[in-house]
Amino acid sequence: MGQTWISAFLEAQAAELDAARNTQLAYGRDLKDFQDWLATRKLNFEAASRTDVEAYLINCDEQGLSRATRARRLSAIKQLYRFAFEEGLRADNPALQIKGPGRDKSLPKTLSTAQVSALLAASEQAGRNARDRQRNACLMQLLYATGMRVTELVSLPVAAARGDPRMLMINGKGGKDRMVPLSPPARASLAAWLTTWDKTADLAQKKGRPPSRYLFPSGGKAGHLTRHRFYMLIKEIAVAAGVDPALVTPHTLRHAFATHLLEGGADLRVIQTLLGHADISTTEIYTHVLDERLKELVLTHHPLARQN
Repeated sequence: MGQTWISAFLEAQAAELDAARNTQLAYGRDLKDFQDWLATRKLNFEAASRTDVEAYLINCDEQGLSRATRARRLSAIKQLYRFAFEEGLRADNPALQIKGPGRDKSLPKTLSTAQVSALLAASEQAGRNARDRQRNACLMQLLYATGMRVTELVSLPVAAARGDPRMLMINGKGGKDRMVPLSPPARASLAAWLTTWDKTADLAQKKGRPPSRYLFPSGGKAGHLTRHRFYMLIKEIAVAAGVDPALVTPHTLRHAFATHLLEGGADLRVIQTLLGHADISTTEIYTHVLDERLKELVLTHHPLARQN
């Protein structure tokens, strides 16, 4: 019964809200954990009460799960029961009045311009052959030039990159499209990669294989470079660049893009648009990053601070 609820809920999310696959997987994992916990108490989704949902959240806290994880799990449970109520599976929503723990407002990790420059330079030499090196350089240049999410980057259609574009059309969360400008180095790297991409596609067609629709194709099930492979790749590039790999992820490059724009005087609304944030409050965290940088500069370089 529980798995049927989860499957029906996820199908509705995909059909009605165009929920991304990664979002659906996260909802599925969270709801399965709640289902398993209910089973230990001989309960199911249909019989669980508000007290049971609250007891589950307390259990999550006792496990040491972060506030963000607990907030996400409650959100999944709330949405499941809202769906169940609307579909007539339950006459009430036991999670309706439960308030979440909120999220930790930790500052995003970012990178200096010198570190990013080192990563971009290293990406040009990272790879088993010339083709891999061109692809890796293009990946890194596009990531830093646009601030794309990693899923947006690896699944970028090759059609979006045709014609020496000054702007890229990106399909973001919730199926929302946005335009982002390309820097001259990113355009040059993209053009070089497209030349190689076309040669590879021509060879594939001669062998009777259709060309990929993705800019960064792969022979795997997804048809494009996976998030996990790119995550490992960026760690390899960090090592080659002499930058601590613990500091470098696709998301820290996205943060660096936003932080460096803000440091350069860009308007917060512009950064919100480029990042694809639905709410300006999400973007505002970068003002705190800049505040911390300014504080550090004063404490490091002000003569009175040095005396103390």
